[in-house]
Amino acid sequence: MNDQPNRPHQPYDPYRQQPQTPQAWPGQGYQGHQGYEGYEDPQAAQQYTQQWQGQTWETQNHQEVSPAQAPDPETAILTPQSPPQRPAAPAGADASAAGYGPATVGGNTRVTDAQRARAEGRSPIIEPGMQPAALTALLGLLLAAAAAVGTYALLVPLVVLQAVTAAGWFRLNGMWPARQGIALGFAGALAADAALLASGRSPAAILGTLGVWVLLALVLQLRSHADPDERMYGLMATVAASALAIVAGGYLAAAADAVTVGAVAVAVAVLARALPLPTPVSVVVSLLAAAGAGIAAGQVTDLGTSGALLGAGAAACALIGHRVASYDYPSRFVHFTAGVALPLAAAAPAVYVLGRVLA
Repeated sequence: MNDQPNRPHQPYDPYRQQPQTPQAWPGQGYQGHQGYEGYEDPQAAQQYTQQWQGQTWETQNHQEVSPAQAPDPETAILTPQSPPQRPAAPAGADASAAGYGPATVGGNTRVTDAQRARAEGRSPIIEPGMQPAALTALLGLLLAAAAAVGTYALLVPLVVLQAVTAAGWFRLNGMWPARQGIALGFAGALAADAALLASGRSPAAILGTLGVWVLLALVLQLRSHADPDERMYGLMATVAASALAIVAGGYLAAAADAVTVGAVAVAVAVLARALPLPTPVSVVVSLLAAAGAGIAAGQVTDLGTSGALLGAGAAACALIGHRVASYDYPSRFVHFTAGVALPLAAAAPAVYVLGRVLA
């Protein structure tokens, strides 16, 4: 028999002196002789256990869950919480939501639209479309009509073409605003026009002005305090914009009949290229349409049927300019500047050379 007298059960007193045992944090009790989680009485331990009340939200997808679906309080304290995961953007999502940004020169490391298109297996080429083609055709018809009127009448649409060419090239290369480079290229075009008028429309004025402006652009870039890479990029863009704007002055050096035939052929070719056709078919249709327009315009001038060759040659150069203006995901502003001007500017050398050969 047990010799010890029976002792009455004493209720739990939280202020009573406890034996020296390892202490435990709430929810991580010491498993010893004291019963449930370091307390003698499980019912008394519940008043010190954190109770889960109210609505909760799951951090993974931010969906509201009910208290019945909440995790166990003891397990929730012990279980490490993983950081919320951001869902990946779908393939057709907006570029800004997926972290993509526009192409820049200032060191933006985010993926550009053109790089994203290449990574997804899509073409980074976007053609200007019918509206820029209509503006190109309008400007080409103005050149053709002005050439039939006289030299100084031709000068008006030519200056517009040269200004849009210089601005469009800088925008096509992602450099905007670039007022100094655009002003320098346009000033070179005006200097070439003045030299052509002063020299009796000699093509040597174009070459001389081009050489002087390349040297001027080099000197200005050497005096710049920008980074070497940015200076080289600015130099190439300035030289190319100046060269295209100056070379467009070839319409002023060419014969009036050649300008009329070539400008009409470019206008028809660009409109045909904007038709919703496959690219190879569209190119063939454009060249054939330009040759037919050259024959029709040649009947009005002294070129006759030889206008077909001039029209096809001018159209081939214009399609090259059209392709350049379509490269690397250009913006709408590029389409209405470079997309309008580059086909006509690129066709100017062919109009001059073929006009001299076929005359």
